[in-house]
Amino acid sequence: MAAGALTVEDHRDASLLRRMRDDVEPGIRAAIGRLPAGLRHIGGYHLGWWDERGSPESGTGGKAVRGALVLAANRAMGGDAALSGAVAVELVHNFTLVHDDVMDRDATRRHRPTVWAVFGIADAILIGDALQALAVSVLAQDPHAAALPAMGRLAGCMIELCQGQSADCAFEHRTDITLGQCEAMAMGKTGSLFGSACAIGALYAGAAPSAVDALDEFGRQLGLAFQLVDDLLGIWGDPAVTGKPAGADLLARKKSLPVVAALTSGTAAGEELAAVYNTDLPLDDAGLERVADLVERAGGRDWARNRAAERRAAALAQLRTVVPDAEQSRDLLTLADLLTRRVN
Repeated sequence: MAAGALTVEDHRDASLLRRMRDDVEPGIRAAIGRLPAGLRHIGGYHLGWWDERGSPESGTGGKAVRGALVLAANRAMGGDAALSGAVAVELVHNFTLVHDDVMDRDATRRHRPTVWAVFGIADAILIGDALQALAVSVLAQDPHAAALPAMGRLAGCMIELCQGQSADCAFEHRTDITLGQCEAMAMGKTGSLFGSACAIGALYAGAAPSAVDALDEFGRQLGLAFQLVDDLLGIWGDPAVTGKPAGADLLARKKSLPVVAALTSGTAAGEELAAVYNTDLPLDDAGLERVADLVERAGGRDWARNRAAERRAAALAQLRTVVPDAEQSRDLLTLADLLTRRVN
């Protein structure tokens, strides 16, 4: 099956994700609606609700994967109310997207120009800051007993997110990165928010601290598996599916996990890849194909596939320690399948 091709199971799983996104979106719209007009306009553009002139569009602001994890974890632990936590997590995720696009100079996201490319870097930074503040505000205004510990959990996560992004930026100028360092960076950038999402869902269900921590670890392992798959798509994914140009990560000389696995492989293809990565020469289509082939020949593609499977298995093993009943954790299992079944 080609990357991005959907099976019947994919459609069923995506239906669950859409329903959860539909549950969370009204809260996101309400939060964005509290912003001053200028910031509200930029935030709505980022979320796909309108174009740069303010005319309505049909976008939904992404899949709301992290918000869905909050709701699914809450249900797995017997809860029935975690919307504020889901909204807050989604707002934090979107804050990171806007700022990441600025730092990476990515001009396209979700099949349209990024915020900074349309409104400028200053406004992109400011809407990112505003989204982060909105996340805190949503939890601060929630009377639920779990809101305060959820706020603390999310604040700690935001520090991890910043540290992960800092490491990612630093890697651009280093030639001595190990796979362990790269995985630690990915855990900070992606795994930490997946983990916090699951932990916050458990908090809203009144789960014991040990269960909250177990679901945090489940989310972290799942997040790393998701990042590995995402990195594979960043090299070999279909732009119609990813919303970004083909080979965007290679064009930017991103040291993603498959690339670092290739660079540290000790193979001739890895050495040739390093020579390419150590230059600033632009890559045309033929050059991109050659670099992608070098990553594959150096073992980066297979390593990332296998590592994603290992991390997914670790996540599911962690989940079984706290929710052994597969029916009770069905939504989490469904999301885990959807998030890690996107490539061969």
